Amino acid sequence: MPTRRSFLKGGTGVAALAALRGSVLQAAVATMQKGDPAAVTRLSDGWEFLQGTLGGPWEVWHSEETAVWNKVAMPHSFNAYDACDPDTPYYMGNGWYRTHVVVANPYADGRTLLHFEGAGQTAKVYVGEKLVGEHRGGYDEFVVDITDAVAELAKAGAAAPAKGKAKEIAGVPIAVLCDNSRDLDRIPSDLSDFSLYGGMYRHVNLVYVPAVSLSRVHVKTEIAAPEAEAKVTVLGTTYAPGGAAGKVKFSVAVQDAAGKVVHRAAGLVGVQEGEQELTGFTLKPKLWSPMTPHLYRCTVTVSGPGGEYVAEEIFGVKHTEFVEHGPFKLNGERLLLQGTHRHEDHAGYANAMPDELIEQEMKLIKAMGANFIRLAHYQQSRRVLELCDRLGLLVWEEIPWCRGGVGDEAFKEMCREKLRNMIGQHFNHASVLFWGLGNEDDWPTEYPEIDKDKIRAFFAELNGMAHELDPSRYTSIRRCDFARDTVDVYSPSIWAGWYSGTYPEYQKSLETQRERVKHMIHIEWGADSHAGRHSENPDKVLATIATGHGTAETGMAYLNTGGPARVSKDGDWSETYACNLFDWHLKVQETLPWFVGSAQWVFKDFTTPLRVENPVPRINQKGVIQRDMTLKESYYVFQSYWADELMVRLYGHTWPVRWGEAGEQKMVKVYSNCETAELFVNGVSAGVKRRDSQDFPCAGLRWMTPFVVGKNSLRVVAKRGGKTVSDEISFVYQTETWGAPVELRLAELRREAEVVTVEAKLYDAKGVLCLDAKNVVRFSVAGVGRLIDNQGTPDGSRVVQVGNGRAEISLRRGGGKSVVGVVSDGVAGSVLEVG
Repeated sequence: MPTRRSFLKGGTGVAALAALRGSVLQAAVATMQKGDPAAVTRLSDGWEFLQGTLGGPWEVWHSEETAVWNKVAMPHSFNAYDACDPDTPYYMGNGWYRTHVVVANPYADGRTLLHFEGAGQTAKVYVGEKLVGEHRGGYDEFVVDITDAVAELAKAGAAAPAKGKAKEIAGVPIAVLCDNSRDLDRIPSDLSDFSLYGGMYRHVNLVYVPAVSLSRVHVKTEIAAPEAEAKVTVLGTTYAPGGAAGKVKFSVAVQDAAGKVVHRAAGLVGVQEGEQELTGFTLKPKLWSPMTPHLYRCTVTVSGPGGEYVAEEIFGVKHTEFVEHGPFKLNGERLLLQGTHRHEDHAGYANAMPDELIEQEMKLIKAMGANFIRLAHYQQSRRVLELCDRLGLLVWEEIPWCRGGVGDEAFKEMCREKLRNMIGQHFNHASVLFWGLGNEDDWPTEYPEIDKDKIRAFFAELNGMAHELDPSRYTSIRRCDFARDTVDVYSPSIWAGWYSGTYPEYQKSLETQRERVKHMIHIEWGADSHAGRHSENPDKVLATIATGHGTAETGMAYLNTGGPARVSKDGDWSETYACNLFDWHLKVQETLPWFVGSAQWVFKDFTTPLRVENPVPRINQKGVIQRDMTLKESYYVFQSYWADELMVRLYGHTWPVRWGEAGEQKMVKVYSNCETAELFVNGVSAGVKRRDSQDFPCAGLRWMTPFVVGKNSLRVVAKRGGKTVSDEISFVYQTETWGAPVELRLAELRREAEVVTVEAKLYDAKGVLCLDAKNVVRFSVAGVGRLIDNQGTPDGSRVVQVGNGRAEISLRRGGGKSVVGVVSDGVAGSVLEVG
């Protein structure tokens, strides 16, 4: 039986932490049964935060004269505001948290645990002034047993017993130091193209367990063929640091999605280190798939000294197969993986996203029609995996070995530990298909060096380790060509039409790479798009791009300067171009019977310290939705290929002014999964078109038509199977030509209660709106109002490139008058009084 080391045995890999190994548990406590509020308390409120260094833990509790603590709620990131500040790089350093927790363990001789679902990037946990645990790594869960430290504190009289309950301790002082300072020997690398956030950005829980409990429950499933019975094995790891020995009673109940019990077992389990088999049985399963995500519930009860412990795990059964040089099969049928990527990031929260926003985001991904997601580039929240299980999204999850060579032994042990913890903590999730071992570990400037032999050898080691921990899943890496044969499934770098080549070269690139590995998937492709920027001729840049030289991202091609012509540097970054690129890729993908599938980069815009020159500074803008989850036009391109629910979308909802000559034939684009669509231009039918996915662009749903000068309205009616959906937009058609912009004009756009939105527009010397202007503008405010900025969106950044000659930002009035200003190099600025 493959060994999966329990968190009780998981060390930190750093010699200096040897004394803490008994208290820092390198995995999450086994999932407690829901509906037991006495056993698990989420510590959301009552916290205070201090950004900066202190002389030591003593100052946490004696610093009122020298430090200002602010009240915060969990989860919390101390980069929620500054990660995309256009002027100053985000803070990397110490962040202290403190609170007082009432400890009232209901179990005789029970253990009291702090369960951290994620803290970036290293964390030290204190009870009073005593260091009780340290964790290195910003993305995996960890547990600290504070039982003995609380008892010592009570014995010393540092915390007074609560009235009426002699065993309760009121107000135990808890402090946590989070640190996201630069660290060459920590993964992910500081060269990573995303922010390494700091803070207690996921939930922290106070957990009570009896003297004997379970630190982990794994449900192992094996199925030889789609029609075969499945072998199910339930494994458990006991936790009893108080010295309990012998055996305790256990029971297991497994239910299907309807609540029917499909297996029961009971017996005795030894109180000892290591994983033990509790029960095994065969099952004719209802298979899990994206279309029918059937889940089973496994409840394990342990009855020992001091009380009963109940753990609950959700699992599923699926059969997977990769055909050599061919497609992927799920449960015996070919499934084209239709995927995207997710970073943990959101406007106003950074990675400390509330649960409801996580759920909203994952549902948007499913509604787009995706059946697959790569969680980039690190282990993500258990809630994300739970939603993937429930919604039906296959998962590639990976350790954060990103853009780094092979460091010293401590570095390597950290990679091993993250792999152990990721697999151990997410083993039961039915959605997991791949365990990713690394990303872009051939980066040209990586630390400490690019030693191909060392990198290959370490990938091979991690590959063997992953298969030992979990033989049922596949291993994978992306973009490290010299190590492409060290894992089960490999993704090359193909960025046709963005970092290299043109998008019509996409199919040739796929066919070339197909022959180089047994199992190929295409991970990361797409284009940046500045939301609100549109183009009448988005593909004109393609004439300047050299072809026939491949389509990989190489060297420092991500930069917007230097090197040969490429769309990422020389294109217009319009939503229009991005839609064309996506459209072409999707039409190609659905025609290749051997193709495994892909994951577009990325679902949502996110922060990065490497891209300060982007139209929204420090934002990677390749998302199909903005950082605040506002949908871009490209979201609907994917829906038109992937979604089952009827949809239709007229391109241009955020394009208020189109331009051209009077009477010129202009293209109207419609994205839909319907069979037919009819367009009405200013109330007059322009004809019916039939959808054909190979008729580019828009699968044939495009019309050439003139517009009238001034206001125009468009309406489309689409039909499929007797059902009808429709969409409509309006816009102004401008025929006046324009010169170079010379002035900005600022005006109030809308007002909602205390929030006022202002719009800046660029005009030439004749007063004509400059519709292709890309100038960078800077907003400012004087008075009581405050800009709503650093949101990482085109309408939420005080420094931003204009889109089609316009930009907007909002401010909170603050109950009085303010003056908003906007400036740009080389043109006259403007001010506006807002009352």
